[in-house]
Amino acid sequence: MVDIDRTAREYAREAPDERPLRGYATVLGVFAAAAGAVAGAARLSGRELPVRPSAGDVALLAVSTHKLSRLITKDAVTSPLRAPFTRFEEPAGEAELNESPRGHGARHALGELLTCPFCTGVWVAGGLAAGLVFAPRLTRFGMGVATAVAGSDFLHLAYDAAKRAAAGD
Repeated sequence: MVDIDRTAREYAREAPDERPLRGYATVLGVFAAAAGAVAGAARLSGRELPVRPSAGDVALLAVSTHKLSRLITKDAVTSPLRAPFTRFEEPAGEAELNESPRGHGARHALGELLTCPFCTGVWVAGGLAAGLVFAPRLTRFGMGVATAVAGSDFLHLAYDAAKRAAAGD
């Protein structure tokens, strides 16, 4: 059996900041339990995974996962959800914030998860994939909305860049 406390101490000696291995293990355990529960529920309900997801679903899943993970981890309006686990650092561009994790253990691990769009993307994609199994029509509609918002974001940024270029900035 692995002594998690000893392993964490040895691991932390090589890291410049805290590495909350026990917190990470908790977060990983929750993800694995949720994935297992979804798989079990799918099996019990007789729902089958597609042999191969359609290209359209993969594209919607990719763009909507990008948008939703940024909304969760960076958007100013969702900062109250992150505040128990993060510390405000500075504004970060268009309606986004830079925050850092706070606390120790599971709180710090959740702070890292909630400030990292790459990390949160795994959870978002997993949730959307589960939605495609249990409520595909509603999930595709939601993914379409998130994809439209992502497209709108890119158009806003392109418009602002074009205005700056026209003004000679």
